[in-house]
Amino acid sequence: MPVAISLRGLRKSFGAVTAVDGVDLDILDGEFFSMLGPSGSGKTTVLRLIAGFESPTQGQIILGGVDVTGRPPFARDVNTVFQDYALFPHMNVLQNVEYGLRVTKVPRQECRTRALEALDTVRLSGFGDRRPHQLSGGQRQRVTLARALVNRPKVLLLDEPLGALDLKLRREMQMELKQMQRELGITFVFVTHDQEEALTMSDRIAVFRDGLVEQVATPVALYEEPSTAFVAGFVGTSNLLDGEAARALADSPGPVSIRPEKITLHPGRVDAGAGEDRCVATGVVQEVVYLGASTHSVVELDAGGRLTVLQQNLGSSTTRQVGRRGEPVTLSWQRAHVVPLRPSRPALAAVTGSHSIKETP
Repeated sequence: MPVAISLRGLRKSFGAVTAVDGVDLDILDGEFFSMLGPSGSGKTTVLRLIAGFESPTQGQIILGGVDVTGRPPFARDVNTVFQDYALFPHMNVLQNVEYGLRVTKVPRQECRTRALEALDTVRLSGFGDRRPHQLSGGQRQRVTLARALVNRPKVLLLDEPLGALDLKLRREMQMELKQMQRELGITFVFVTHDQEEALTMSDRIAVFRDGLVEQVATPVALYEEPSTAFVAGFVGTSNLLDGEAARALADSPGPVSIRPEKITLHPGRVDAGAGEDRCVATGVVQEVVYLGASTHSVVELDAGGRLTVLQQNLGSSTTRQVGRRGEPVTLSWQRAHVVPLRPSRPALAAVTGSHSIKETP
């Protein structure tokens, strides 16, 4: 498949601060590609570099095989959608969508035809006469998308465009955006700090940390086979083991990752079938968190350290699970679900959403 965007040795510094530190990426034509990471990880800066809103300190930006590193934004075949709708309040929806075409001197009738087509693409046919204040947040975001798509760019850059929406509407828009991208065949480059959003929508995801890319993979590979402790902890929830804890619980020097849903919790101290293909540990439940669809149990292990276990609330025993605090349990998991990791820079450390168990001196 042809490459839509190629970044080579991309670096951006703001004074003494290095926001992007030597990024190499290839984004394929027609791909829904997400850049995921915490605030300050460099993902938005990379998007702005691709758009031409920032100039790189070093490196190349190649769009469709053409080096555009020194070109201004208007000379790049991309459009950008931001979280802020930035619609003109004195114009109706149709006029807002037509605006970019009129600036570039597209004939009036063609402006009207292409704007109506763009509104139809974002499921807003019949809304052309409304003003922005008469629309819901989701509808305003669709107008913003229509305005970006009306110029028929080869690449659409989206900087956390759903961040201002409530949770239910955000999830609906995720599905619509992915369907829209699939129908249009345009390359979408999507920036988000929301792991679930990235997993839901993307063909591939690049995880950013401290201006560098930690891992690029499909959503399934990223979740099931994280390459570093940071990725394992940032993308979903994970148990991270290292040192003596990893040797005792996973027969590995570590670091390793075990997802909480891969662990089975057995009440009491029982024979859970330890063997060549299965690991077993005993402990006491220290905390239980009820989350509606699932229950998370934090188990203090007899061997030292702790593991988080996730159980789906499928049966009628949910109340019993919640009341299990302080009780002895046995945990078991398949050895195949223990994922070896490269240490994150500078070393394995606790990550938000994870438990890191390290060898103590």
